[in-house]
Amino acid sequence: MSTVKIPNGHQAVMPYLMLDKAVRFQDFVTQVLDGEVVSTHFQEDEPTLIKHAEVRIGESTIMFCDSRGEWPAQPANLFVYVENADETYAKALESGATSMMEPADQDYGRSCGVTDPCGNVWWITSVI
Repeated sequence: MSTVKIPNGHQAVMPYLMLDKAVRFQDFVTQVLDGEVVSTHFQEDEPTLIKHAEVRIGESTIMFCDSRGEWPAQPANLFVYVENADETYAKALESGATSMMEPADQDYGRSCGVTDPCGNVWWITSVI
């Protein structure tokens, strides 16, 4: 059994995304995936840029920040389970995402894909 101590609200592995205009990511996650903003800290020298932020989707935490010279933007592919993939897909498109794959039944559930306004690809799935 592991003796690693993990802070409350975190899991052993968490994505840490470095993004262009990270506030758009925060807006997307809260509007489309009902994410809860845990914390947001802005750069002292650039108060519109996120230094560090955390958002929770269900029991998962995603950390993110705005990219900077030494830390360029690195969008990711993310897989998320939702209650209704079709509804979430529609909300994503309304919030500025572009379609990668329309909702369709797969062996593992009803699934679709979108690219959010920061360039991250979300594979959205609901269990049938």
